[in-house]
Amino acid sequence: MDNNDILIRLRYALDLKDIEMVEIFELGGEDFTKEEVKKILTRTDDDLDEDEHIRCTNSMLESFLNGFITFKRGPQKTKDGQPVKPDRSIKNYSSVNNVMLKKVKIALKLTNEDVIDILDEAGVTMTKGELGSFLRKEGHKNYKVCMDKYARNFLKGLAIRYRG
Repeated sequence: MDNNDILIRLRYALDLKDIEMVEIFELGGEDFTKEEVKKILTRTDDDLDEDEHIRCTNSMLESFLNGFITFKRGPQKTKDGQPVKPDRSIKNYSSVNNVMLKKVKIALKLTNEDVIDILDEAGVTMTKGELGSFLRKEGHKNYKVCMDKYARNFLKGLAIRYRG
């Protein structure tokens, strides 16, 4: 599953409009027009030329996820009132699913039980320990890479829950 696919599935699951997608990207520090967002939200296909498709980089995806947290929960401030600069957690391609899972969980104020229920709705059984290993920081001794199967089913479960 590539980054464009993650964005397409997230958008569908949460029923986000084009204008909301533009706003979320802006909150994350990326300036895209509505037309550019539509190009990002097209499936990767060999038949498309570069004028019809924009490849979503790890940085763009993380900006979207950070913007999504701000969109849903409001801007985070330090104790002295300064805005907090969001962290950059995606170190490489293998950590994309883990970061997506963690940041969507934060944005939607989901508990670990909620995430397990969402996965269960999509037909995947997961223990709290397994979920915890996906939510750990990369480099922690119990960290595990979240495979596409789990990320795909999490997004499928979100669609079932939020779209009915």
